[in-house]
Amino acid sequence: MFYVKKSITFYEKPGCAGNKKQKELLMANGIEFEVKSMLSTNWDTTTLNSFFEGLEKNQIINQFAPQVKSGEINIEKYSKDELVELMIKEPILIKRPLIQVDDTKICGFDIPKLNSALNQELDTKKEIGTCQSSDSCTSV
Repeated sequence: MFYVKKSITFYEKPGCAGNKKQKELLMANGIEFEVKSMLSTNWDTTTLNSFFEGLEKNQIINQFAPQVKSGEINIEKYSKDELVELMIKEPILIKRPLIQVDDTKICGFDIPKLNSALNQELDTKKEIGTCQSSDSCTSV
């Protein structure tokens, strides 16, 4: 039996403490991946929606983005499509990371979905899928 290497892209917010821990977990398990900035990627509706299939609007938005935390953006007042349009303009609003494993696209650090896509048994006892309270979430 021979192993076909998977193409993996990890879209992060540079400097995000949570993303750093997530990448460290992947590397500790021997998983190689390309890292791209979520903030400098030119997103479009089709591409973003491909990461959000089957998810509700509260599952695709970064609840810790300054505009959401301050109440400037109340996600209840927007449709999922309207939120995606906002994310194209302000990528800091995208729940991170976005991970692509070959044709599988994952929003957030979803261990069960990652395990399935990677044929792995990643295990973490600590909460690694959420923002760190010390993380300064800004669009820079």
